[in-house]
Amino acid sequence: MTGEQIRKIIHVDMDAFYASVEQRDDPSLKGRPVAVGYPERRGVVAAASYEARQFGVRSALPSVTALKKCPDLIFRPPRFDVYKAVSRQIHEIFADYTPLIEPLSLDEAYLDVTANLRGIETASATAKEIRARILEETGLTASAGISYCKFIAKLASDFRKPNGQYVVPPEMGPAFVEALPVTKFHGVGPVTAAKMHKLGIQTGADLRAQTLAFLQHHFGKSGPWYYEIARGRDERPVRPDRERKSSGSETTFSEDLVDPDRIEAGVLAMADDVWAWCEKTGRRARTVTVKIKWADFQQSTRSQSFPWLVDSQAKIHEASLGLIRSVFPLPKGVRLVGVTLSNFAPEAANLVGEPSLLAESDAA
Repeated sequence: MTGEQIRKIIHVDMDAFYASVEQRDDPSLKGRPVAVGYPERRGVVAAASYEARQFGVRSALPSVTALKKCPDLIFRPPRFDVYKAVSRQIHEIFADYTPLIEPLSLDEAYLDVTANLRGIETASATAKEIRARILEETGLTASAGISYCKFIAKLASDFRKPNGQYVVPPEMGPAFVEALPVTKFHGVGPVTAAKMHKLGIQTGADLRAQTLAFLQHHFGKSGPWYYEIARGRDERPVRPDRERKSSGSETTFSEDLVDPDRIEAGVLAMADDVWAWCEKTGRRARTVTVKIKWADFQQSTRSQSFPWLVDSQAKIHEASLGLIRSVFPLPKGVRLVGVTLSNFAPEAANLVGEPSLLAESDAA
């Protein structure tokens, strides 16, 4: 960490947020396996309670698969207006401690509490008080990671889930990173992790052993980032006013898929993730892009731009399904799909017109 003052960063992550809201609002669901989503054939799991996760139920899983894993699974339709309202409550609590809040989604955010508004001596005590207030005011639990940089704070928030917190002080940062498998690193997805494994990089210690030139050669522009985080360094500030040019979500399947229904289910789940962000921020966009990574690691994108705003979940579903169906019949298996919105408008105002298909691109 450069500079005279060491930053105090908290990453707050709500525990099984959507599902926990449903369990809170319907006490009969407490202690039972709950999935937010629709049980229909083309439905997908948007979120799963911890009880459901014990059966292997996860977000983006097709509903039919989730029911096979957990026959007693209880589905509840998503209520994004409720989740958004609860998220606002949580952010109002954050604002009592710092103006430096960087939301990542409805259920997680970075807070810079280096100079917290309540004069609490430590970031750990600040996180504890914030979590207690969230529980008191919303009836929901949150976990937190506390450290001197964003990268480690986010990693730390997973260590005491659910309803816990974990502190990584500056003197422990490098050793904390070295001990973790690279698959745990935020920003290292399954494909990159597989590539690292082929190069003999299994842990943070293995990553730190590589030279900057080696990492740049194998990972291009991401090389310097991997070089820094392997040493426990991340100078990115918490940015409450960062401008988003796009918002997207993607998932890597546990196996290469050739079943169109399962692929479409994954696309819809990613569209729901993006729409949740739109609901939270109030932002609307005109361009929908679907990303496909094939079994041979080739990548394709399909984009559609509209003269009006994509201002409903149904519209992003329709556009995303149309784009993924444009690659059917499949030339090969699919390992990853993603959905992204871009071309944001300053305010939501529907325009009249017809959609136009943008140029499609395929890249290695």
